[in-house]
Amino acid sequence: MSALNTARVESLRDNINRPTRKISYPKNADGTPVYTSEFFGENVFHLQQIAKALPKPAYASFLKQMRGRQALDRATADAIAHAVRIWAMDRGATHFTHWFQPQTDTTAEKHDAFLSLKSTFTAAGEEVTAIDAFSGSQLLQAEPDASSFPSGGMRSTFEARGYTVWDTTSPMFIQEGPHGTSVLYIPSVFISYNGDALDEKTVLLRSTEQISKACCDLLSLVESVPVGAQPKTNHVFTTLGTEQEYFLIDRSLYSLRPDIKTTGRTLVGNLPPKHQQMDDHYFGRIPSKVMATMSEAELELFRLGVPVKTRHNEVAPQQFELAPIFEEASLAVDHNLLTMDVLSKVAHKNKLKVLYHEKPFKGVNGSGKHCNWSMSTDSGENLLDPTVKPETNYRFLLILVSVLHAVQQHGALLRTSIASSSNEHRLGACEAPPSILSIFLGQHLTEVLNSIEESRPIKNFSMPEIQTIKLGGTALDVKVASLPSIARDLTDRNRTSPFAFTGNKFEFRAVGSKQSPSFPVTILNAAVASALQDVSAALREQMGSKPFPSDADKLAVIKQFIVKTKNIRFEGDGYSDAWIAEAEKRGLPNIKTCPEAFEQLIAPHHLSMLTKLGIFSNSELTSRYFIMNERYAKDLLVEANTMRTLLAQQILPAAFEYRGSLAQSVQLLNAIEGESQSPELEALKALTPVVKKMQAAIVGLDEAIAKLHTIHDDAVAEAKAASDFIVPALQHARIIADQLEVLTADKYYPIPRYSELLWF
Repeated sequence: MSALNTARVESLRDNINRPTRKISYPKNADGTPVYTSEFFGENVFHLQQIAKALPKPAYASFLKQMRGRQALDRATADAIAHAVRIWAMDRGATHFTHWFQPQTDTTAEKHDAFLSLKSTFTAAGEEVTAIDAFSGSQLLQAEPDASSFPSGGMRSTFEARGYTVWDTTSPMFIQEGPHGTSVLYIPSVFISYNGDALDEKTVLLRSTEQISKACCDLLSLVESVPVGAQPKTNHVFTTLGTEQEYFLIDRSLYSLRPDIKTTGRTLVGNLPPKHQQMDDHYFGRIPSKVMATMSEAELELFRLGVPVKTRHNEVAPQQFELAPIFEEASLAVDHNLLTMDVLSKVAHKNKLKVLYHEKPFKGVNGSGKHCNWSMSTDSGENLLDPTVKPETNYRFLLILVSVLHAVQQHGALLRTSIASSSNEHRLGACEAPPSILSIFLGQHLTEVLNSIEESRPIKNFSMPEIQTIKLGGTALDVKVASLPSIARDLTDRNRTSPFAFTGNKFEFRAVGSKQSPSFPVTILNAAVASALQDVSAALREQMGSKPFPSDADKLAVIKQFIVKTKNIRFEGDGYSDAWIAEAEKRGLPNIKTCPEAFEQLIAPHHLSMLTKLGIFSNSELTSRYFIMNERYAKDLLVEANTMRTLLAQQILPAAFEYRGSLAQSVQLLNAIEGESQSPELEALKALTPVVKKMQAAIVGLDEAIAKLHTIHDDAVAEAKAASDFIVPALQHARIIADQLEVLTADKYYPIPRYSELLWF
């Protein structure tokens, strides 16, 4: 048995014998549990603390700054900085950090101590005193090295200056540090010396401003607000709920899989005899080790003010989901990234490893980050709530057709927003929506739109005399006397739709589990903001010189956009070949590869929309285009080199060793028994040609890698070459490696198999 195989066996034993980690939930002095609501957000510096620390005029000034109406003055910043330092240090904080989101789908931080030195000069010389200090200027901004993050050519090594700037709309918080200390986190944006966005948050905040302006303009028309009068709605914000899917595997087994450690997914491996085909994992009993990890992560997240709500088993073995309550989109993104970070840390403490890759195991379901998106007014009204009679709710219908128009006009750009080398493995598979962007509305809303288009009464789904559709739900008789009647939603769910209406929101299902939701939501916000402007312009044209649009004007515009956007609506099976053919007839783009998707970012139609709204500048879009291409090529190059090393240094030598053992057995049997056609010989004959194919596959990987190395300073060409050469080389090498796994005796196989990784 090889050293690697021995380590594999020891890891399996450790996994079985290791006790579950135990922690204590907060308790009162009398031993009774503290309710979650009582310690929720205890590690967050809320507005209430800022209100206590500031004089009323200064606090009012700060609130205006948060809403973008004035700049934050130095005195107010100093007062907040002093208050948050005292609050944080009382809770063990020794350092602070500006926490930001570079274009890496993760977060970044640099820690600075509160400790400072104060010099006093006397006749005896300089006296140095240690003090704790944190000024308003330190709170407002810091200076990381901008040239060391992805910038798409906007920052060179000799142009290193960049700034992180406090995002006052997202509260500061503390997180546990080493040795009983903690760190103060300051959510921030990240910009270059010239003011260009180098992060994900800056453009997200810009998009929320634009969708608010566009939506408020439309609402002022719909609600008949006279020119100069106070509008009923002053601000609209997007809400977001992110369903985070992930895998949990044993960390010691993870450490023996160089492919998972380096790339986040298995590059080789066959399914075990039992995986997800029995449909018994979804919503099944959560394993005790996983439950302990989930519970500990939730405790930390509750203290950080993250409203995690739902936990459950997902479809694949060792796949799970954590979902929060909806929040304002920018805060929801912060909380999603924080959730991923906390879950990873807690899993590490529990000797587990979280895998966020969209397809870590071939053959079973991959993971997504379903983004449930809606819009809400500053008075709390959900603008995507159809209400009881959607057919006469013209405000809802105008918002609805705006979203339809957005996806029709910029669906290809939404496809760009979810494009990555990892999500490419998931899209269009049995658990994920296809790469063709369409919208599912459900039977009832589809009937509402069709009836308006055809100028006819709404069809009745139950009693003929009823002429309206009630979307509040209908009663469903389960025909069991001891059970109550239950509410049935009036729209079914379509898991094959990439963008589905689910009652009072849209679910953008195509977003990958590993990526930050910031960029997809930014693009969605931008597309809807542009569409809202188009709908408002059409409404103004329709109403002519009238002070307000009539119901007939509203209905005419609604009908106009229903007709215009009909091709984007699809109620059927998104996995079927028939839909691919139908989508082509409708003129919907079917973008199959990442390089094709990236091109959409700089297509004139999309570029014009994004720059006109001021969400991106031309240079920021060009930069992001190159970053996406460069990252895609690098990801695949890392995978190819990892695969090559794994095959050449572990899989192939194991096959050689087993082949040698078989050859020795054949030789001995032939010498002792004169047996020339032994089973061992048959096994050797089956193994030898696959070993030769593996050697050829390694050569194929070398050739594909070499093709990329011939391209210099051209990220677009590198991405295209990676797609054309490395992807097929990886696929071919995997087929051979998986054949070799089947033929190699277990005692020789050097790395943990799927059957060991996917079960505790």
